[in-house]
Amino acid sequence: MNETEFFKALADPTRRAVFERLAGGEMNATDLRQGFDLSQPAMSQHLAVLRTAGLIAEQKHGRNVLYRINPDGVAKIHRWLSRYNAFWPSRVDDLKQLLKEMDQ
Repeated sequence: MNETEFFKALADPTRRAVFERLAGGEMNATDLRQGFDLSQPAMSQHLAVLRTAGLIAEQKHGRNVLYRINPDGVAKIHRWLSRYNAFWPSRVDDLKQLLKEMDQ
């Protein structure tokens, strides 16, 4: 998985919402669909994109499949974002200073 895949996967608002729901714990596809106007095949496609991006994992229990957040996928996002940690504090400080100057 490369960083483009996980950002493309999370670019879709439905997939982001599914990913956020899974932050609360494992769920099956039927429970994940609640509150969405989605067919089962559409939910399956969203889950497949998230799984291909490495953001979620599935565990089969007989005929039931539970989905959960894949910690390795989240770690890859964190590593990518952490490369920019040095950049943001100085930019935020610059913005604060600019806003102070604009207020005066």
